[in-house]
Amino acid sequence: MSHHKIEVRNLHFSYPDGHKAIKNMSFSIYHGESVGIIGANGAGKSTLLMLLMGVYFPDGGEVLVGDVRVTKKTLPMIRQRLGMVFQDPDDQLFMTTVYEDVAFGPRNYKLEEEDVERRVMQALEKVGIPHLKDRAPYKLSGGEKRSAAIASVLSMQPDVLIMDEPTSGLDPKSRRRVIDLLKSFEHTKIITSHDLDMVLEICKRIIVIKKGEIAADGTAVDILSNEDLLNSCGLELPLSLQKCPVCGTSKGKFGYIHEKIVVDKEAKKELRLTRE
Repeated sequence: MSHHKIEVRNLHFSYPDGHKAIKNMSFSIYHGESVGIIGANGAGKSTLLMLLMGVYFPDGGEVLVGDVRVTKKTLPMIRQRLGMVFQDPDDQLFMTTVYEDVAFGPRNYKLEEEDVERRVMQALEKVGIPHLKDRAPYKLSGGEKRSAAIASVLSMQPDVLIMDEPTSGLDPKSRRRVIDLLKSFEHTKIITSHDLDMVLEICKRIIVIKKGEIAADGTAVDILSNEDLLNSCGLELPLSLQKCPVCGTSKGKFGYIHEKIVVDKEAKKELRLTRE
């Protein structure tokens, strides 16, 4: 049995007000995959993550982790295999220090304190914030809070990392640090985000959700370069795949390829020079 495999079979979910958030959704995610789940606001991305984690339970269909169905009875095992970082780090950081937050999960496993400390320091080292272990979470910057929230999940040593908008609200430098961190992880990764450039850089596969249904499922390059598909789902091409807003040319390896026309007066002809 592989705990890394996640199967969603004919999933349905409605909120108490009758809104159908997930409609007959099916897909599988395999060991080592990095999967981006994208869609417009209200498409059902966050609801889907909550169903995967067992925060919500479906009205119909099922979620399986390995061969184990996600139910109230199996939740303790499921949450050892799946680790989720929420969109707002403040939803995950509630202890008096970063160390205590990162230690919270391992202590719930009834580990010896020596093992807890080892896990905590390994997780803090992995995200690059061991120097913040004694700081109060509410005194951290947005990027530091995000790193601490990721560390609190890593300390539980999950097989699968599930992340909801991991770069939301970060400045460019903090965003780059989170992207590089996620790229370094060998975990199976499931990421929802509106940051399509980040998704393109990290994920090999994309699932597009529209009004609670899967609109497309394929490679990141094919999906994120399909302008018609993205437009129909309330999305835009990633900025890195858009044309230059000044001259309309495509982007090259080192930037936009601009064409300059130079007149060779002696030859009485135009020379077209390109540069990136």
